[in-house]
Amino acid sequence: MIWLLTLVFRLADVVRRLARRGGRMEHSQALGRDGEDLAHRFLQRAGMVVSARNYRTPGGAAEVDLIAHEGAFLVFVEVKTRATDEFGAPDRAIGIEKRDKIRRAALHYLRRSGHDPAKVRFDTVAIVAESGGSAKIDHVRDAWSL
Repeated sequence: MIWLLTLVFRLADVVRRLARRGGRMEHSQALGRDGEDLAHRFLQRAGMVVSARNYRTPGGAAEVDLIAHEGAFLVFVEVKTRATDEFGAPDRAIGIEKRDKIRRAALHYLRRSGHDPAKVRFDTVAIVAESGGSAKIDHVRDAWSL
């Protein structure tokens, strides 16, 4: 049964990818969304349960790419995807300003959900697309704190 779900998820990813490529989404946006799909599946295979994608605060001033649960922990995940690592690892693009925006979105989510702030973690998933359609995925746990 799990293999069937995996197949369905992969097919859904392919359909979304084709729709992005044929639609009006810019290449960098499509690459980022494809990366979020890969990160979502990667985290699921690692045993995490993804409960939200692209969570935004009212007004859209701050956003978290993925929100997942791992045991008692609530995990806020920033995903960075690049076509190559020619200019360095993708997660190097997560500066102080970006972390602050993610923190603000996380605090908003925590206020709404009532989750224990002591059991929160911030992770990053860096993805570099490789030739042949594969990707190199680097998951960093506890990349920064609340």
